[in-house]
Amino acid sequence: MSSGIAGGLPDFPWDSLADASARARAHPDGIVDLSVGTPVDPTPARARDALTGAADAPGYPLTAGTPALRRAMAGWAARRWAVEGLAPDACLPVIGTKELVGWLPTLLGLAPAADGTPPSVVFPRAAYPTYRVGALVAGARAVAADHPDELGDLRPSLVWINSPSNPTGEVLAPQRLREWVRWCRERGAVLASDECYGELGWEAEPVSVLHPDVCDGDHSGLLAVHSLSKRSNLAGYRAGFVLGDAALVAALLAVRKHLGMIVPAPVQAAMTALLDDDSEVALQRERYRARRDLLRPALEAAGFRVDHSTAGLYLWATRGEDCRRSVDRLADLGILVAPGDFYGEPEVTGQHVRVALTATDERIAAAAARLTAG
Repeated sequence: MSSGIAGGLPDFPWDSLADASARARAHPDGIVDLSVGTPVDPTPARARDALTGAADAPGYPLTAGTPALRRAMAGWAARRWAVEGLAPDACLPVIGTKELVGWLPTLLGLAPAADGTPPSVVFPRAAYPTYRVGALVAGARAVAADHPDELGDLRPSLVWINSPSNPTGEVLAPQRLREWVRWCRERGAVLASDECYGELGWEAEPVSVLHPDVCDGDHSGLLAVHSLSKRSNLAGYRAGFVLGDAALVAALLAVRKHLGMIVPAPVQAAMTALLDDDSEVALQRERYRARRDLLRPALEAAGFRVDHSTAGLYLWATRGEDCRRSVDRLADLGILVAPGDFYGEPEVTGQHVRVALTATDERIAAAAARLTAG
C-alpha cells in the first residue's frame, strides 16, 4: 500500500528527543521541559466564562466567524498594530495557526507554471518546520531564504516571513518588511507574515506587515497570521486567525466552507472576549519577562551565548558546539531543550538550541539553579 502524502514528509522531529527526554526525566529533582512552546499558565477566566456561556451550541457555527468576532479581530488589529482600513470581512478565524501554516499552500491552490515547473514556497532558513511541510503537502518546491537577494530570478507563489521568529526570536525591522512586500508584489507572490509571537517584544518592538509604514496602507497580496495560543494561554482551544487582503481571505473562506474547517462556536466566543480586552495579555507578558530575566543569565553563566532572542518565547542559545551535544549536556542537568537542527540546515542552525520560556516559575527557577551550579 502506498504511504501517500506521509511518505514524502520528514520524520516528526520531536521523536528524535526520546533518549534525551529519558535522561532528563531521570534527574532526582525531575525534568524541566523547555523543548516545546506549550503554555502552562491558566487560561484567562474571561475566556473560560465566554466558552461556557456559549456551550449550548446545537447548530453549525459560521466558518467566517460570528460578526462580533470579525469586528473584534479588526478592532484589535487597529488598536494593537495600527492597521488602517481593515474591514471585518478581511478577517478569518482558523483552527489554530499551525493548521493554517500547514494548509495555506493547498488552500491557495498553488499551481505549476506553464512549463510544468512546480510552484515554489519560500520560508526563512531558520524556521518553524511546518512551513516546509505545508509546501511538501501541496506538491510545491520548498525554498529557504532570508532575503530576496538570495532568490535570484525565482518567482515563488507564496513567501513566508516570521517576525518575531520561531526559533531565533529575531524581529524584522520595518525596512526589511518593506523589501519583502515590494519584492513579492513585483513577482505576484502572496506574502504571508507569521506574527504569532508579536505581543511578546522584549528588546525590539515587532511590527505587522499590515502596518502602513510597511505596506503604505495597501493590503493586497498580504496575509498576517495571529494566534491566541501564546499571548492568552489558549493553545488547547485551537484559536488562530488570519488578516489582510480581503480577496485572499474570501478565497480561503470559500475553500474552508467546503472542507468544514470551522472554529467551534464556543471557541469563537472565547476569542471575541479576549480580543476585546488587552488586560490579560499584559499580565502574561510580565510572567514571561520574569522567566526570561531569570533563565537568560543562567544560560550565559553555563557558557551559552544567546543570539537574537529580542522577542518571543524562546532563547536561541549556543556554546559553539554541535546542537545535539548541547541537548545532551542539558539533559544531564534534567533540562530538555529543542536542538537547532529541527529548524533548518545544519550550517544555519546546527550549533544552537531553542530554549522555551514555557514552564512554571518553579521549574524555570530549578533550571536556573542547575545551570548556575554547573
